[in-house]
Amino acid sequence: MSWRPGATAIVGAATFGIGTMPGWSAIELAARAGLAALDDAGIALAEVDGLFGCLPDDMFAGLSMAEHYGLQPRFTDCNRTGGSAPMSHLITAAALLDQGMIDVALLVFGSNQCSARGSLSTPARPSPYEAPYRPIFPLTGYALAAARHMHDYGTTREQLAAVAVAARQWASTNPEAVERGPLSIADCLASRMISDPLTKADCCLVTDGAAAIVLTSAARARDCRSGPVGLLGAAAATDHHAISSMPDLTTTAAADSGRRALAMAGIRQDAIDVVQLYDAFTINTILFLEDLGFCAKGEGGPFVASGAIAPGGSLPVNTNGGGLSCCHPGMYGLFAIVEAVRQLRGDAANPIAGAELALAHGNGGTLSSQATVILGGADSLVKV
Repeated sequence: MSWRPGATAIVGAATFGIGTMPGWSAIELAARAGLAALDDAGIALAEVDGLFGCLPDDMFAGLSMAEHYGLQPRFTDCNRTGGSAPMSHLITAAALLDQGMIDVALLVFGSNQCSARGSLSTPARPSPYEAPYRPIFPLTGYALAAARHMHDYGTTREQLAAVAVAARQWASTNPEAVERGPLSIADCLASRMISDPLTKADCCLVTDGAAAIVLTSAARARDCRSGPVGLLGAAAATDHHAISSMPDLTTTAAADSGRRALAMAGIRQDAIDVVQLYDAFTINTILFLEDLGFCAKGEGGPFVASGAIAPGGSLPVNTNGGGLSCCHPGMYGLFAIVEAVRQLRGDAANPIAGAELALAHGNGGTLSSQATVILGGADSLVKV
């Protein structure tokens, strides 16, 4: 399937239930976020004919959501690649919209993992080849990548901590963020070690929450209630499943997805105004900044330690606080897209003045699936 850059647009975006929502099921949270996104767009639920989404433990989430809403959509998709799934859903939805196969796409995700379990809710498990070593899944895989990055490039725990501190600085001025209190490098270094070299401060939050976006054609987008955000480029890539099969622990498939997404949009990294990355662990941010081309391989540690990604830095990254301080209901990808949309519409909690281009990147599995999307403001839509 193919689609034209700027031929489709996100016209609605919303979050719901970030934090702890006892008594709410995952599907109820997701459904409420979807309704809020539709209201943001000014589009009726009955007009949705493409439904995309994931729920924590429901392999038929697309069917469940359709039934919950009382819809009979032309197309449903609940392809699960972990936190990169919403970006992949976005690619499929854009292709279907541009081909005229659907008219309105709704993408949803919701999880009640915090109130229901107090821990990550996922059907994924370590591979049978890794299980005998009793890894903390998925944390140990990320710790392995962090340790290798330290060995190869001299990355330090202080540099990893700089990622967490920057995220907290953004979160401190975001009313929606779960963690807004002070956090220092010293606090991170003193945090409880969980899987060496990653401490509790290096790990994402465990929260409830839901997010949703609405897409339609560029022709219709200009008449929607909220300002449209054009989809200019997107790509996904996978190079392994189990961390033990990762070709290179310090290079992810984001190097491929990012290159192709930027090429499709016809822009370079220096044109991007704001970046939203899947920061399930602090090493993620360093790896993705390198692989997406914002700094050279091995220079991610010094780059984040310089303050470049913190408020006032040269590259605003995870401006809502990310998965480390804003929220992480188990699959953060859709929240990254929502924050990118809010930045381009100018209604984010921490707006970046003049932002015209945004990159949102999702990660699934243990650095397994990578997906990148490039978004632009209303002026980026094709003329129809």
